[in-house]
Amino acid sequence: MSEEFKAIETQEAFDAAIKARLERNTRSVTEEVTKKFEGYISPDDAKKSTDRITALEKELADGKATIADLTAKNSAYEISSVKMKIAREAGLPAELAERLNGSTEEELKKDAEALAALVKPAHQPRPRSTEGGSNLSGVEEAFYKKNPTLRKG
Repeated sequence: MSEEFKAIETQEAFDAAIKARLERNTRSVTEEVTKKFEGYISPDDAKKSTDRITALEKELADGKATIADLTAKNSAYEISSVKMKIAREAGLPAELAERLNGSTEEELKKDAEALAALVKPAHQPRPRSTEGGSNLSGVEEAFYKKNPTLRKG
């Protein structure tokens, strides 16, 4: 039952003798490490994930910048539209609509009313009377006398 000891004299003989022991030890350590780090990702996978996250963060930042730009443009258009509406209601020329100041519609209306009080038409047409008496100037009366077929205002 006892085997007789044999001395190892060459490297090949030594390698053959411990080959099984090395394989068993390697397998044991590999299983242990695999079990210990189960659920973790490899460094290569981590690098790929980090690169992808960086790319997605850049896309997100670009998207947020685009949204902010479009939101600002939309707000400007809305404010311009409200100013035009209020200017039209107040009887202001369209050229003065952008000069209205205020952050709310009520403030814009107050400013439009104040501006309308300052900007009155230089020539206000006289109201025409359709009842009996003539409110025509001398030039107008002379014109209608020369052209009796035309109707007076």
